[in-house]
Amino acid sequence: MDAVERLSITEELRRVMARYVYSADHHRWQDLAGLFTPDGTFTPHKPDGSVWLRMEGRKEIARIIGSSGGPDDVLIHHLFSDEIDVESETTARGTWAMEDIVTRPEDAEVNDEFPFKSMHGFGHYHARFVKVDGSWYIAELKQTRLRLDFTY
Repeated sequence: MDAVERLSITEELRRVMARYVYSADHHRWQDLAGLFTPDGTFTPHKPDGSVWLRMEGRKEIARIIGSSGGPDDVLIHHLFSDEIDVESETTARGTWAMEDIVTRPEDAEVNDEFPFKSMHGFGHYHARFVKVDGSWYIAELKQTRLRLDFTY
């Protein structure tokens, strides 16, 4: 694989992750889940390194992420400074520094289901990608956290 092919794949993967955060910010859970392989996994971790939860498959990813907040919550996701390793024409791995902000409406209740008014998180996405039928998909996504700040 030459340098131009490697750069082209790198840009395609950046676009997959850009679609991921755009879909999250706009509450487009089916679009977000469609970026994963049918058996893809998403595993967010807590700042202490323990697994928060593990989702497997598009349907479960859309259902769990979609139910993790209210419809009027404002979501903001930022991706920074990626490192992408193209392993072959059909496999790659990447790491992105990330920041996310969740702001709930002023009149939102704090309860067991939604235990905060706002959240500001920092960490990294670690992704494994595969190319299937000419398109790149997330086969595995792990979110690690450096810090989470909440207001109640």
